Amino acid sequence: MNVELIKNEKELTDAILRLEQLSEPSIKENSAEWEEGQILSVLIKHYESSHFEELEAPDPIEFIKIRMENMNLKPKDLIGIIGSKTTVSHVLNKKANLTLNMIRILSDMLHIPIKALVKKYELNGNKELEIA
Repeated sequence: MNVELIKNEKELTDAILRLEQLSEPSIKENSAEWEEGQILSVLIKHYESSHFEELEAPDPIEFIKIRMENMNLKPKDLIGIIGSKTTVSHVLNKKANLTLNMIRILSDMLHIPIKALVKKYELNGNKELEIA
């Protein structure tokens, strides 16, 4: 286990990806991998609280899109997790609001503070994001 302080966005993304690997059900509690995951979780929270609080966070949907891009996720990766293809499209195109359940899921999945996801944002009816 070689865990170091997170110093920049790339290291944050790497830490989040590693934490996802360590979140597999096959990881046994109190194992070295489990402990690494616990430490990474604390380091991620520390980095986010000390860096994202200072910046004006984008609106929740933009924050989701940014984090998805950082994690190499596509809109289709959210299908079945926060809803149907139509629901994902409507949320990411700001045609529908995030629900409380979506906020909880996306906060855990994308490691976005709930506080950033509950910010108000305007719905629109303009452009459509194509989901393949």
